[in-house]
Amino acid sequence: METRELELYLNDLLSVSRFDDYCPNGLQVQGHKETFHLVTGVTASLALIEQAVALGADAILVHHGYFWKGEDACVTGQKYLRLKQLLQNNINLFAYHLPLDAHPELGNNTQLGELLGLNIDNRFGNAQIACIGTCSPQTLTAMCNHISKQLGRTPLLIGDGQRVVSRIAWCSGAAQSWLNEAVKLNADVYISGEISESTVHLARESGTAYIAAGHHATERGGVMALGEHLAHRFGLTHHFIDIPNPA
Repeated sequence: METRELELYLNDLLSVSRFDDYCPNGLQVQGHKETFHLVTGVTASLALIEQAVALGADAILVHHGYFWKGEDACVTGQKYLRLKQLLQNNINLFAYHLPLDAHPELGNNTQLGELLGLNIDNRFGNAQIACIGTCSPQTLTAMCNHISKQLGRTPLLIGDGQRVVSRIAWCSGAAQSWLNEAVKLNADVYISGEISESTVHLARESGTAYIAAGHHATERGGVMALGEHLAHRFGLTHHFIDIPNPA
């Protein structure tokens, strides 16, 4: 299909225009005019690009792309090496940040909820990205064990492992600052990707437990689901490549 057609479809599907984001969403680096082979991944790292080149991909679609607000604009160092690989191999780079977190079906938080068996009752936070809902009553230790099995990473728990919980709030990635919102919503536990020093104290003092399940681990689902959606709708060849990341 024409790459421009794919870009327009993605921008509409993910409602890009409604987000005030930290980076540009959409086609960040132009390549082939037509896209038949799509590689998806969480972050547009050099390792991901090199594997996409080896597979003969026309386009890469990621959650974490380039050109973040406040970053050095100079094309040097790792930025140069990444862009060089894309441009020399004529590969399109699509990136969708907050729009991919928020999508009600294909988004990171919907996909994370489905993977963990959480039911969504409502949404909160910036652009209604985060979710709150319920699960079967279980101890925090049992929940952490389940998360570890599903995500392939041992989470960090701040809270009493023997406490039974059922009202769950969650947001993938670096959304630890929304623990305050989860507390206001009377969540038993809030799940996100990262943790800050202040997060520990708020979780201990508020009574809302906190689980840090990994930034990368909690954000694989959206881009995988989106890639599969595009493959099915447009007949694209799709490969999801998971570049291991312990963070």
